[in-house]
Amino acid sequence: MFKTIVIAAVAGSMASAAFAETTLKASHQWPGGKGDVRDEMVQILAREVEKADVDLKIQVYPGKSLFKPTEQWGAMVKGQLDISAFPLDYASGRHPQFSATLMPGLVRNHDRAQRLNDSPFMDDIKQIINDAGVVVLADAWLAGAFASKTKCITSPETMKGQVTRAAGPAFEQMLVGAGASIASMPSSEIYTGLQTGVLDAANTSSGSFVSYRIYEQATCLTKPGANALWFMYEPILMSKQSWDALNADQQKALMDAGKVAQDYFVGEAKKLDDKLVDVYEKAGVEIVEMSADDYNAWLDIAKATSYKNFAEKVPGGEELINKALAVE
Repeated sequence: MFKTIVIAAVAGSMASAAFAETTLKASHQWPGGKGDVRDEMVQILAREVEKADVDLKIQVYPGKSLFKPTEQWGAMVKGQLDISAFPLDYASGRHPQFSATLMPGLVRNHDRAQRLNDSPFMDDIKQIINDAGVVVLADAWLAGAFASKTKCITSPETMKGQVTRAAGPAFEQMLVGAGASIASMPSSEIYTGLQTGVLDAANTSSGSFVSYRIYEQATCLTKPGANALWFMYEPILMSKQSWDALNADQQKALMDAGKVAQDYFVGEAKKLDDKLVDVYEKAGVEIVEMSADDYNAWLDIAKATSYKNFAEKVPGGEELINKALAVE
């Protein structure tokens, strides 16, 4: 009788293990539960995967509570982190080609961003991502803006003498070419940088300008408008080690969930710019917009600095830029 009970208990334990739910950890740097669309993309991913009923769950850790913003790429490559909503240019120190996803003037508007997703340019970028040990679950391009606590930023001349945060090497090179000084930091540190006087100005995504309450420190906002100089690729990514450990049903559920999250984001992306302007106007911040002449003047500087440097120093850089520019 004793042997029968032991065998039954062992068999029951094995059955439980066979059907044990896998929990994936998802990390990002933005505030959770406050309407940031990048957090909501990850939350949608978690909800859709749970609905698929494939013994898979995603635990979301917002607000850089699990990993620091720039550490998430390395953690995914090593299999220490399963999923992240991640600004790809943050990993350009490891893969300089990623700076093309935050190249001044390369995207310009939301419609063109969507066309880029299905272009040879993005095929090349995603191949580098995959070869590094990371999988793309959902695409996301965010427009961005400029803000300053000293003077409005429109033409390149207005940037002279301002210490600014620029998000990535390509933008930094262009801004230095216009006479700015650079202080590098994640977008989550812009508020403190402006508050403490480390920064005079910053550029980041429309979503981050709202989520991080930068309107409390800024006196002037340059909205994206029709001539958005700043666009950044911030996809949902997954460690290939974690991906390979899943079964086919779980992988399909994740990709299906990624599509739902991506479709949601496409619908929200343009609204982020409108929300940005509304929030900053209500906060009493002056709102300006770059003219076409301003934009072209910035583009001339970008071509002489960041584009030139990228083409000369990054393997395959010139080809990447040409592929992006070929998208109509």
